[in-house]
Amino acid sequence: MTENDQGNVPSRQRKRFPGISSRAYEHPADRSALVAVRKLSGFDTVFKALSGLLPERSLRLLFLSDSVRVSDAQFSHLNDMLRDACYILDLEKVPPMYVTQDPKPNAMCIGLDEPIIVVTTGLVELLDEEEMRAVVGHEVGHALSGHSVYRTVLLFLTGLALKIAWIPLGNVAIMAIVTALREWFRKSELSADRAGLLVGQDVRASMRGLMKIAGGNHLHEMNVDAFLAQADEYEKAGDLRDSVLKILNVLPRTHPFTTVRAAELKKWSESRDFQRIMDGHYPKRSEDKDTSVTDSFRESAGHYADTVRTSKDPLMKLVGDIAGGAGDLAGDLGGKLRNAFGGGQDPKKPDASGTDGSTGTAEDGKSGPEGTAGGAR
Repeated sequence: MTENDQGNVPSRQRKRFPGISSRAYEHPADRSALVAVRKLSGFDTVFKALSGLLPERSLRLLFLSDSVRVSDAQFSHLNDMLRDACYILDLEKVPPMYVTQDPKPNAMCIGLDEPIIVVTTGLVELLDEEEMRAVVGHEVGHALSGHSVYRTVLLFLTGLALKIAWIPLGNVAIMAIVTALREWFRKSELSADRAGLLVGQDVRASMRGLMKIAGGNHLHEMNVDAFLAQADEYEKAGDLRDSVLKILNVLPRTHPFTTVRAAELKKWSESRDFQRIMDGHYPKRSEDKDTSVTDSFRESAGHYADTVRTSKDPLMKLVGDIAGGAGDLAGDLGGKLRNAFGGGQDPKKPDASGTDGSTGTAEDGKSGPEGTAGGAR
């Protein structure tokens, strides 16, 4: 694409990813959480009903009438970033973007038929150009992944749950779907952070942006390494009670904790997957129709198994220890039961008939579950 075709060129040269599929940057937990949402009882019915009832035209008119639409004439620097982000991720139709008055730093991508990107004045005032570029890429990543549809449903259901909270049991069914959608929403943020990095192609800017969202515009008082150390401390600190409190703290949130996002993005930026994308090797949209659902499930399962295995969180370590020690646990338990009910004979010594007195149970009990757990690891 020539400079005239693009209209505006980025402030520095960045790699472009023609035909890139959202599968290239989507976090495995994002895809698996969305699958779980779709399997939730009643979700399809609610989703189809809301698709016809949600006042999307009203939503668009609201932003059109009470926010500032980004264009060459208004917030032109944001318009340049938006077009540049769509160019880099090869998103054919540039979504409309609005700036709305709100001191709280935030951005969102919503809409059922077509995505709309909205950023708050608090965010625009907080971030510098490169940090903002990563945020715009983050929202364009949501648009490319088709996240805006489910995000719009979540916003509507959250409001609906508050309105019908007084109805006995009326809130329970809605909140079950809202909780599942929030879990997916949090995971989708990890995917979009990756898209933002692909657009900005400056991991330091992405880290700075997340730090500012957490601690405000005081970069001279903050340090990336210390910020990432907080994420490590958060993950491994405390005991099982703290692990439960972490879960309870995150349940009502739509976004993961900022230090966790920073640590996840830093890890991905140093991975072979990221480097392969930057080298031009990535899945294409033209191949999406041939993608195996089984492979996606396998990748998600592998991700969760790896998370459990490498996590420093006390609860996750316990889960990993139980899985890893399942074989030994079964063997020890089997031996104790035989000793209690079989006269204390050593199950590993053959009996007088020359066969194993344990009938192979101790060894099988030990190797069988271990093999299963080992496969999960």
